[in-house]
Amino acid sequence: MRIAPEDPATPDIVALLEEHLSDMHDTSPAESVHALDVERLRRPGITFLAARDDAGVLLGVGALAELDPSHGEIKSMRTAGAARGRGVAGAVLSALLDAARERGLARVSLETGTHEFFAAAHRLYERAGFAPTGPFADYTEDPHSRYFTREVGAVEQA
Repeated sequence: MRIAPEDPATPDIVALLEEHLSDMHDTSPAESVHALDVERLRRPGITFLAARDDAGVLLGVGALAELDPSHGEIKSMRTAGAARGRGVAGAVLSALLDAARERGLARVSLETGTHEFFAAAHRLYERAGFAPTGPFADYTEDPHSRYFTREVGAVEQA
């Protein structure tokens, strides 16, 4: 698996992000959907990564948005249906945490849904050291949102 920065406007990525947004709207009310669309994922301050197999098939995506110089947010995590259960999300999350360290961020947070649909995501974030927290940045209390955060260690210098 290769994980690298890519343009979110790449056609297969657009299709995966549209599927992601559709699922978010199917599981949460519109006011509780915080996933970013392609144009917002292309803005400065966002690191967008895609995971592909050796043949170039898209396996998953994720983004890191800088909230301020010390705090980032994980956005738009999605694994392609055919790639689920293969460690793609964990690998993308790890790469995003590495990107946060490289940027010098001290903390990374995220928002996800509360429904059973999101149970695998909750387990992934907890295994990666994220702890439940309250709303951050511009988020507010919402029965359809669950918030996580974790500290990010500094990049080790050789």
